[in-house]
Amino acid sequence: MSFTQFSLSAEILQAVTEQGYKTPTPIQQQAIPVVLAGRDILAGAQTGTGKTASFTLPLLQLLQDAPSVQRPRPIRCLVLVPTRELALQVYESIRAYGKHLPLFAEAIYGGVSITNQIRNLRRGCDIVVATPGRLLDHVQQKTIDLSQVKILVLDEADRMLDMGFIQDIRKVIALIPKKRQTLLFSATFSAEIKTLAGQLLNNPTLVEVARSNATVDAIAQSLYPIKREYKRELLSYLIGNGNWQQVLIFVRTKHGADRLAKQLALDGIKTAALHGDKSQGARVKALEMFKNGKVTALVATDIAARGLDIDQLPHVVNYDLPAVAEDYVHRIGRTGRAGATGEAISLVSSDEAKLLQAIEKLLKMAIPRVADTGYELESLAVGDMPKKAATTVNKPKPRQFEQRTNQHQPAARRGNGSADSRVRHSAKR
Repeated sequence: MSFTQFSLSAEILQAVTEQGYKTPTPIQQQAIPVVLAGRDILAGAQTGTGKTASFTLPLLQLLQDAPSVQRPRPIRCLVLVPTRELALQVYESIRAYGKHLPLFAEAIYGGVSITNQIRNLRRGCDIVVATPGRLLDHVQQKTIDLSQVKILVLDEADRMLDMGFIQDIRKVIALIPKKRQTLLFSATFSAEIKTLAGQLLNNPTLVEVARSNATVDAIAQSLYPIKREYKRELLSYLIGNGNWQQVLIFVRTKHGADRLAKQLALDGIKTAALHGDKSQGARVKALEMFKNGKVTALVATDIAARGLDIDQLPHVVNYDLPAVAEDYVHRIGRTGRAGATGEAISLVSSDEAKLLQAIEKLLKMAIPRVADTGYELESLAVGDMPKKAATTVNKPKPRQFEQRTNQHQPAARRGNGSADSRVRHSAKR
């Protein structure tokens, strides 16, 4: 199947070709025709499945088919997302696929000046991508008009609920017309998501391309049982000995992200931290440096990393296991995207045994253990764990760690270019 089989305009198809895509992913094959038909949709899709294009492509087509002659342009499509990073990702998708269309888009989120956003909204735009909190700031200041919204998209709705945005979402819903098309995308179909869908969607089409606990087959998963105090040494060794040029490292706390980034830097590894306490400018800069190879390791919290779209990311490391098992799937889904191969490594200490149990129960498999590391724990078992699977590798002797990591100086990696941090462009250049 090709994109030409959808009812997409020549302008949109040209943009798709320019992005290098030829074959739609399963979620795109199922969702695009439904959205083009004007129907509501409840879609289950994880990150890395092509989910974003599955709604940006058809919504651009719908807006192109019904151009607005009103000036300034009214907001006809609203996309709600949980984080600033995801807002930028969706915005960039709209900008890329709509570059040959006379449409305007705006991304509004916290952490940056609201004044510039107000000015751009007054000029008029067809599409707004927003985080709930900043959107309501504009509502309170009466700087945004949602009365003509025709299409509402809730992207990563499960994450928005996890972050406590349900009341904000309901406030936004009350401000837009009841007669609209609503698209709800979620990685999981929890009871809360089903309740929300029942309240928002009108006779929706259900699209589910993968189970919520399914992991990408192209990802090689492994687990190192290790005492917590040796985690950093092992991580530095893996990066240096493997000559890794790009690795995304997940930690549980903001403080932990800063601390680990400093420790890795002392080991000679170019590192940046990404978390919610960083300013938007600092977060964008860290991501740009990671993408273009100026930084080898990016240490991030789950919320800060939500929505990151990094092509060909080879390595993901769980330095701390996530408190919620499903976040493990979201984390490792950052690698092995769009058919590429990837590696996901977890460094697990005995105090994380219960978290590991929950993850392996969700996966319905035991993550292969890497044996004889020099720091292996005797057991991570809690209750009835899946049968332990072992993989033998060459033993990195403990005394070699410091010597190797001090000598490690990552070579520069040529990346795919930096993310565009600007949030105001005409889709037609």
